[in-house]
Amino acid sequence: MRLSAVGPVPKRARCEAKGVGNCLRREGLWATIELMSLAKTESGDLALDYTHAELGKAVILHADCLEWLGRIPAGSIHGIVTDPPYGVKEYEFDQIEKRGNGNGGIWRIPPSFDGSNRQPLPRFTALNEKERRQLYRFFAEWAKVAGHALLPGGHVILACNSFLAQLVYAALVEGGLEFRGQIIRIVRTLRGGDRPKNAEEEFPGVCSLPRGAYEPWGVFRKPLPPGMTVSECLRKFGVGGLRRLPEGLPFSDILDIGRTPKAEKEIAPHPSLKPQALLRELVWTILPLGEGLVCDPFMGSGSTIAAAEAIGYRSIGVEKYESYYHLASSSIVPLSRVPVERDQMGLGFGL
Repeated sequence: MRLSAVGPVPKRARCEAKGVGNCLRREGLWATIELMSLAKTESGDLALDYTHAELGKAVILHADCLEWLGRIPAGSIHGIVTDPPYGVKEYEFDQIEKRGNGNGGIWRIPPSFDGSNRQPLPRFTALNEKERRQLYRFFAEWAKVAGHALLPGGHVILACNSFLAQLVYAALVEGGLEFRGQIIRIVRTLRGGDRPKNAEEEFPGVCSLPRGAYEPWGVFRKPLPPGMTVSECLRKFGVGGLRRLPEGLPFSDILDIGRTPKAEKEIAPHPSLKPQALLRELVWTILPLGEGLVCDPFMGSGSTIAAAEAIGYRSIGVEKYESYYHLASSSIVPLSRVPVERDQMGLGFGL
């Protein structure tokens, strides 16, 4: 059953997310719409009319994820693991150009030391109130279309940072997702800890923000149908919880995983590349029964899709910018073959 079974499919994602959600609630179709049949749709079918490529069990698309998420059939995706660009300044074309030529723009260029040139970091503290409202609206709208695409009980694990987490999480909840906690990646960064700007010598003993030593990943879930338990959701939709470790131990919300290794950066030179050791942990847990379709709607260099490929999950990645789409097409396979040390016990995946 496609969305046309409950109404025409609008062209724009924002209208679709609102219209379909209201229709489902108004007509009480939770129990009757065959979401499981939608989730069994082949990944390639979800490419619709967008430029795409198939790599192993993965499909990657060159598309705007807000539009794509709203166009695909309801309940097509089992889980989302993603590191979004926050949709305000740092990935606009002029800012990417400034980052590329070293002018910085909104990107803070960290110093080079110990023989290592540090990757540029976006100045999240540079966002003004208007931009923060724009950020909030973006994630509220994104949550609506993500909720449309997810099966009931499907989880979202989303990278954030300590400065913006409160705002982003609140927007996702307003958009219809349930907040289920955080996964904390222990990693020492170059964000924060600076002395007051243009007054470093006057106030040498002061830092404007704490030096970052962790990265929060928000955990969210599409609400279960009214009255449905987690076990019932698992039986009907295959989602609703998180996957335990192979030995039966619960998945931990603390992951002591450091910086992205140089070898991975050489494969996929993306400014926000996350390590395979981290992403394989997160992708592993997003499918509680080890089956289904994992999505990264902000694919970037394809590192999340590579993690899914390494584990053996089906996946689909969406990327708006053509250059990153092409980077992903060449990076996913070699990234999926990178051996990693596991943080949690027993997650070997044969590597």
